[in-house]
Amino acid sequence: MRILLVEDDEVIGDAVRDHVRESGHAVDWAQDLATARDLAAVADYGLVLLDLSLPDGNGNAFLREFRAGGKQAPVIMLTARDQISHRIEGLNNGADDYLVKPFDLGELTARIGAVARRYSGRPDPTVIVGDIRVDLAARRVARGEGDITLTAREWAVLDRLMARPGAIVSKGQIEDALYAFGAEVESNTVEVYVSRLRRKIGTDLILTVRGVGYRLQTP
Repeated sequence: MRILLVEDDEVIGDAVRDHVRESGHAVDWAQDLATARDLAAVADYGLVLLDLSLPDGNGNAFLREFRAGGKQAPVIMLTARDQISHRIEGLNNGADDYLVKPFDLGELTARIGAVARRYSGRPDPTVIVGDIRVDLAARRVARGEGDITLTAREWAVLDRLMARPGAIVSKGQIEDALYAFGAEVESNTVEVYVSRLRRKIGTDLILTVRGVGYRLQTP
């Protein structure tokens, strides 16, 4: 999933960006509202992590514009403001969840997963695809009694395909899930990770739709 992080604090931003990347997500980091607006205008984000207090304004203003522009991606607000009135304002403006600083990075990961599952219409974190069992909350893939170990990038590809099981996902959409702005993408990157994923979960579960993209087989 591609995530927009809007946070002006260098220490917090570095920690959140690195942690979310290690979880297999692509992250674009904006340190002010102007940059956040530019990024949101040209990229299709799966989720936004939004601070309230920014150098050029309040995150709630960005959130109102984001929703008014028809953007449906879930938004988790990250802020040092723990007053109930600020939480209510953010939720009323369209935020989906709220974390008060300082927060545990493990909790942030759990909140990201929970919000993403609600938006995908899969509140149950366990998904069965063929003979593969995927626990989205624990980020665990298993066949029978044995676990299948995936790298962060392999998980990102599987997660993107599972967001629309049975539907065609284009190569560009998978690249968006793997890379943030400015990252160098080799022409065969998607093919490489899809091939590695097939070797681990089975060649018959991911179909190639020639010239279009890939499709995850559903029962």
